[in-house]
Amino acid sequence: MAPTHVLRCCQRGLAWIPVIFIALVVCWSYYAYVVELCLFTIPDVGEKIVYLLFFHVSFIMFVWSYWKTIFTSPANPSKEFCLPKAEKERYEKEERPESQQEILWRAATSLPLYTRTGAGAIRYCDRCQVIKPDRCHHCSACDMCVLKMDHHCPWVNNCVGFSNYKFFILFLAYSLVYCLFIAATVLQYFIKFWTLCRRKSAENCPKNELPDNHAKFHVLFLFFVAAMFCISILSLFSYHLWLVGKNRSTIEAFRAPVFRTGSDKNGFSLGFRKNIAQVFGDQKKYWLIPVFTSQGDGLTFPTRLVNADAEQATVTLHPEPNKSAAEVPVSPLSESQNRLLSNNQHANNIDDHLANNTLKSAESETITISMESES
Repeated sequence: MAPTHVLRCCQRGLAWIPVIFIALVVCWSYYAYVVELCLFTIPDVGEKIVYLLFFHVSFIMFVWSYWKTIFTSPANPSKEFCLPKAEKERYEKEERPESQQEILWRAATSLPLYTRTGAGAIRYCDRCQVIKPDRCHHCSACDMCVLKMDHHCPWVNNCVGFSNYKFFILFLAYSLVYCLFIAATVLQYFIKFWTLCRRKSAENCPKNELPDNHAKFHVLFLFFVAAMFCISILSLFSYHLWLVGKNRSTIEAFRAPVFRTGSDKNGFSLGFRKNIAQVFGDQKKYWLIPVFTSQGDGLTFPTRLVNADAEQATVTLHPEPNKSAAEVPVSPLSESQNRLLSNNQHANNIDDHLANNTLKSAESETITISMESES
């Protein structure tokens, strides 16, 4: 027991190494830009002020969003997704998977669940002992079920999910702005120092050239580091912007969610604007600020009406006698109407599922009794 606990503590400690590395790089970049470049290298006072002003704005937003991404705890399923004590004991004692699923189906009658496993069963986490809400997955690194889990990021030592996905997107955005700004403003001094490095002494330099001092090494490495991080962050940021526009998580991009009608990679897509609002919220003035504004509670998510789940109700319109079916206008349901009808239909489908299982078991018992009586 003790060695396992010690090993777990060591793993948690080692997990902070990437975060410490990023923090050290950021601190060095601050010193190299503010002190070595702006104070010791740039001769023009006006240029210094403009550079320092925009640098600190991007630096503050970058650090703020990074901090929120790291220290925002992942959201977990609520207690309503836990099995009642009696059902939990029955589930643990039951050895047959069919009987276990029957217990889960009964417990799921009052839960808004629309996704299934690949085999069409209720998604249940044996580790956390909870019925998984839609888009919820178990993170082995965090050892918990995370609502709308996207991925576990070692660079923030945290699980990126419903509670901090907006912060993660802003972290990528402001880190990209931070690196781009440094690379763009340092470029001219990088070129001057690069040519200066080929000379042995500052005496051979023209009068307009920069002096040969220790600042040149910081400026040279600052440009290389900023350009390197800029390229890597740009690809990752572009990918996650594409995911936000499609309303998918990284997990769903590789493995499409399964509904009763089958897998559907666009099952949660509501259109580009609504997909953006799902992550950033309705009020655009808060989109660029690292404060939580995402829609919903992380437990339930609206699904699209096109190619809808079989559990979601469909409305059949009866045309008037004098009108053909093509002439009857069809208006789409609102999200609230769709969810209300879906919950009612969801309960009915679960009851039908349980009734079918009971009917099948009763038929098998009848056949067995008849064969025994005949023999």
